[in-house]
Amino acid sequence: MSEERKKKVLMFGWEFPPHISGGLGTACFGLTSGLIEHGMDVLFVVPKLFGKEDTEKFKFVNANEVEVNFSDEQFSENFKKISYLQVHSHIVPYVTPEEFLKSKDLDVRELISTNNNRSAKFAFTGKYGKDLLEEVAKYAVVAMQVAKDQEFDVVHAHDWLTFPAAIMAKEISGKPLVVHVHATEFDRSGEHVNQDVYDLERRGIEAADRVVCVSRLTRRILIDKYGAAPDKVFVVHNGVVAKPKMEYPASKLPNRKIVTFLGRITFQKGPDYFVNAAKRLLEVMPDVHFVMAGSGDMHLKLIEKVAEMRMSSRFHFTGFLNFEETNALFGMTDIYVMPSVSEPFGITPLEAMRTGVPVIISKQSGVSEVLENAVKVDFWDEQAVADAIQGLLEHPEVAKKLADNGNGEVEELKWEYAAMKLKEIYLDLLKTK
Repeated sequence: MSEERKKKVLMFGWEFPPHISGGLGTACFGLTSGLIEHGMDVLFVVPKLFGKEDTEKFKFVNANEVEVNFSDEQFSENFKKISYLQVHSHIVPYVTPEEFLKSKDLDVRELISTNNNRSAKFAFTGKYGKDLLEEVAKYAVVAMQVAKDQEFDVVHAHDWLTFPAAIMAKEISGKPLVVHVHATEFDRSGEHVNQDVYDLERRGIEAADRVVCVSRLTRRILIDKYGAAPDKVFVVHNGVVAKPKMEYPASKLPNRKIVTFLGRITFQKGPDYFVNAAKRLLEVMPDVHFVMAGSGDMHLKLIEKVAEMRMSSRFHFTGFLNFEETNALFGMTDIYVMPSVSEPFGITPLEAMRTGVPVIISKQSGVSEVLENAVKVDFWDEQAVADAIQGLLEHPEVAKKLADNGNGEVEELKWEYAAMKLKEIYLDLLKTK
């Protein structure tokens, strides 16, 4: 293909800042920003625009506003392929206990049978609620219309929720497909995987011309557990938005030492190991305070556990925090801990380091592959986590050096570098097509 015009990417994602629930939306923002800086033309498809997205810098397709024409012959031919989205279990990632409800079964053929005009728009919440699978199916239907209407060179999909949509876009357009794996079902659920999610992930990986993953750890999982061909799986480590170190006046800080956990409160993130390590530390340093920021299916369970362990006066649950609130928390934090059981990458340590906070991370994380100025421990070794926290609190000069070096190191882990690698993957793929 000619190098004279910009290469166009049709990109599918489930969330985009400022309306995000975790690292996936942050990664979509960083990679898209970087690709634009490197001369790529990106059209980002989301289920719903909430009204505060940066529409001057980024080009969006709002799935809510797409008029789907069912009478198109090519469209109808591919429609039946979405039938595999009839899923009969709850698949609701990234939710609070109150939102963890059963997903209803869906036969996407009903979407046509109830439509006498042969065209329609579909409503999306863009959230992770009880109708998630219905929205995933409708999103795939909309994707076929978008692929028919738009001009592009390559399709790119972020995580399993968008894989069906991207597969349909590839079927309609004949363009090559890149799927981006930010996490696998083995990361989310351990060995007790949801078979339906696994099947959707595997279909996406099999259909892809290239598979991009966020760490060597994830690459090995894709090859060993999903049967991915090694020669089509590429590692592109995540980055962080380049920003100056944030300083907060001492007068605004509480007169106490604060250790922070920030992330979804789910099995994958290891929040229970954080609580157990806190208990061990409080036995020798009783004045330390712990903050658990985020939400998830283990949230209420851990609040009860902290109460049973008589740590309530030293433990604080904030719920989900937005970007500004997260930065404010890092400004008050002395040590950040990420004890993830299985973390494909882990962006939050980079954000903490960017803010000048020393970090402790699990060896079972992708980010440990690229960081030098971080304390690394096994997630299950609660005593080692407690000892690492104690060591940094008792030796502030060591903590400061770690923080200063880490702040410099994170400057070299920018999204623009990740985006350049991604662009190279696109261009190499397009040479073969």
